Amino acid sequence: MAAIDDLVAQVKDPALRARLGMEVKKLKARKHFGLVFEEHLPECTLLYDVPVQKEALVARNGNADDLWHVLDMQGGEALCQKYHGQEQATIPVRELTTAAEFGESIYPYLEPLDTVENAPDSDLWHTVIEADNYHALQLLTYAYAGKVDCIYIDPPYNTGAKDWKYNNNYVDGNDQYRHSKWLSFMKHRLELAKRLLNPRDSVLIVTIDEKEYLHLGMLLEDMFPEARIQMVNIIINKNGVARTNEFKRAEEYAFFVMFGECAPSEMKTGVYSTFIDENDLHDEQEDVRWERLLRGGSNSLRSDRPNLFYPIYIDEHEMKIAYIGKAIPRDVDWHTVENPTKYRAFWPIRPDGTEATWRMQPSSLKKKIEKNLVKIGSYDKRNDRYTILYLADIQEERIKKGDIVITGYNDDGSVTVEYAKAKKSIPTTVWGGSMFSASEFGSKTITKVFGDKRFSFPKSFYATELTIAPFVKNKPNALILDFFAGSGTTLHAVNLLNASDGGHRRCIITTNNEISNDEAKAFAKQGIKRGDAEWEAHGIARYVTWPRTVCTIEGHDINGEPLKGKYLDSERPMADGFPANANFFHLGFLNKTAVSRGTQLEKLLPVLWLKAGAVGKCPVQLTDEHFLLLPENKFAILTDVRYAHEFVAAMAGQDYRVAYIVTDYEPEYRSIRHQLDVPQVYQLYKDYLSNFAINTGRA
Repeated sequence: MAAIDDLVAQVKDPALRARLGMEVKKLKARKHFGLVFEEHLPECTLLYDVPVQKEALVARNGNADDLWHVLDMQGGEALCQKYHGQEQATIPVRELTTAAEFGESIYPYLEPLDTVENAPDSDLWHTVIEADNYHALQLLTYAYAGKVDCIYIDPPYNTGAKDWKYNNNYVDGNDQYRHSKWLSFMKHRLELAKRLLNPRDSVLIVTIDEKEYLHLGMLLEDMFPEARIQMVNIIINKNGVARTNEFKRAEEYAFFVMFGECAPSEMKTGVYSTFIDENDLHDEQEDVRWERLLRGGSNSLRSDRPNLFYPIYIDEHEMKIAYIGKAIPRDVDWHTVENPTKYRAFWPIRPDGTEATWRMQPSSLKKKIEKNLVKIGSYDKRNDRYTILYLADIQEERIKKGDIVITGYNDDGSVTVEYAKAKKSIPTTVWGGSMFSASEFGSKTITKVFGDKRFSFPKSFYATELTIAPFVKNKPNALILDFFAGSGTTLHAVNLLNASDGGHRRCIITTNNEISNDEAKAFAKQGIKRGDAEWEAHGIARYVTWPRTVCTIEGHDINGEPLKGKYLDSERPMADGFPANANFFHLGFLNKTAVSRGTQLEKLLPVLWLKAGAVGKCPVQLTDEHFLLLPENKFAILTDVRYAHEFVAAMAGQDYRVAYIVTDYEPEYRSIRHQLDVPQVYQLYKDYLSNFAINTGRA
């Protein structure tokens, strides 16, 4: 109806316009049962990196509601005709931005912007994408259709606020239902989300407030009839937030849409329902945490603490520490230190060669070993190194108190332990306690990182962790997606979850790069427009989401100072960061013809890396004219089919997951595919182009 209202308003004849208006009014008066909303005119995304061309759809002055079609272009000016209208105007090209409507075929690529690598010995990489989330979802359906384990989103609550997180005002003046624009917005994205989720075992989690929870619930019921849906009440502010002429709001809601065999696991009972202080929380953990002896994060280099730089000699037959050396002076090259034993010497050296430190002095480590509180962990074959683990002092104290009990001993003599009071059950549908406090672990966390409140109403990262945990705690390799990333809370939560149980879960988050309404007005007065460096630097993705990701992984604030405090699930200092890696991309758009001609392969490398599972550091350059072998990334590309024999031979016996073959000739593709012992083989560029030609957002 809103679309019809827009069209009626454009009728020139007053009498006809009035008559049509009356008929439309009669249609609106009809009663309906259930969820009723008006499908709005297609959404429009501005493509700032796509040049304005003849016959293109464009927006004037960056306004997505002021759309035109380009009829002709000459001398820096464009003759345009109003979208859904007859009005024509000559507009300077510099005032126009290419636009794409909902449902149009798009051909996306990922432009690398930055990386953070705090676990060079790990092939696990998270992904942060700066993009309109609709087009990001289109890209992700190419890479991960039916493969996502958990989608967690915190969409705009339709309050009318105009913050920079999203344009939060989705109420249309012509919308008699007052919710249609928001519901259309959500429906378009949920249609794509449905294609991403694993139908056999996955969950969609959507948080919302009281303004839209009824409409959202009905939309979910309508869109996902095959799923089981439950709503949970979450107390996020025990004191409540005042609302004019209304009760204070203390809670929000979370819908859980469960597919196939998906079901919540048993969790520690107290965490979801009572106030938990730092001591009580340890009783609620799944496993007693063993800490890594190699120090990470800030203040962890040899130059920072030279007295913590010494060799540890490991008996690889007995798999235990046989001898501990002494710290060496700062100016001594450790390569020159003589080994007085028959065992292998291990220094606190990171895989990238950085000289780091151990967490304790030799004398303290010896005492831990005597108490059987140290053990050799996993072996990293690629870097030929071991992980050395120990029970921290706080865990040792809890053993003395009886809160942690020794249940046995490993072959190397180290203890096996568990919490004495652990109680588990399926959480109820009402959650609360300090862990869910948006103020304590949302706003204050942002302030710790940035020194200011540059993001409004962030979620508690503990709340996000506890919300997804019942569904991924038994999936250590889960793929988790958040396409309303905001400040980056979900990625923070996944890193925390991985650190707590040694998981290898991968997270993808997407966010736009919007700025606040006030900043947009101020920039406009200065002649600064979207796409300019200063504007982009203040957008949410580059000003909040990515910096928070880097800071929390590396363990420092925006100024490089160590983060203060500890995470409540362990004695892990926030300054230690997380052993994690992440890539930051901007989503751009390619010309279909250029792709089909094979001139865009290098730009498509990050997309192909993503589709192959995002294993290892993302490649950004082609290194061979005929084929590209990337064993560390688990994929390979045959660019010249004349070298198919060599390509197949080079891949034989190797652990590749994906192969891409560049050819337009179907029999040739099938022949080469038949020769490859690889789980997944794709034909470029047919596979890529056909996906986006049909990928118009319709479920």
